[in-house]
Amino acid sequence: MANLKIKVFKDGADGPETTITIPLDVLRKASKLMPMHIMSSLEEKGIDINHLLHATKKDKIQGTLLEIEEHSKNEKVIISVE
Repeated sequence: MANLKIKVFKDGADGPETTITIPLDVLRKASKLMPMHIMSSLEEKGIDINHLLHATKKDKIQGTLLEIEEHSKNEKVIISVE
């Protein structure tokens, strides 16, 4: 089963400060379970979870979907399907 992974890196760290792993089947059925601070953070960066879910279902996408670096905050967010 494929999972959506969201990894948040801060202060130039080699490893993620936060990792969220959500099975795609669960996310498709219950996208409202995602913590609001994560949804807000993603929306601020222009990321639409519903659009991502549609793309992964339609195109059977695997690997890194988005990698966002916010240099002013020294943050990086990686969204992938594994």
